[in-house]
This record gives sequence, C-alpha cells and structure tokens, in this order.
Amino acid sequence: MHDTVDLEGRGVPCVFVATVEFEDGAAAQARALGADPAAVYVEHPIQDRSDEEMVVLADEWVDAIVANLVRDGD
Repeated sequence: MHDTVDLEGRGVPCVFVATVEFEDGAAAQARALGADPAAVYVEHPIQDRSDEEMVVLADEWVDAIVANLVRDGD
C-alpha cells in the first residue's frame, strides 16, 4: 500500500492487488494514508498455487487490473 501511494504521488499509475482476505486491512491502511488507490481483490489464498494455476488466475484478473490502470481519475 505504501509503495502504491508513493508511486501514485509521483504520477505513476498503480493498481494495488491483494486477496479478499486483506480487503478490510487495505481499506483501513488507505484511510490512514489519506489515499484512495485503485485496487483489485482476488480470491484467497494464492501463496500455495502452482505456476500454472497462477497463469489461469492472472488471465482472469488482467482485464480488471488494466481497466484500473487506464481509468481517467474517477
């Protein structure tokens, strides 16, 4: 979250990606930082996924991530 906020402040478009397990914590951290970063929350858990599974899941998430990167500052 800190990196996302820092990079956004420097004009670098970012999307914060985390699993749904961390959605509440990310929202609290964003409020504490005074930020409203673009975020995509994915299914949990991901740490025990194989490379092949991650490729399939990334294919599912890429459109949402790209859409947030190119959003016009809403």
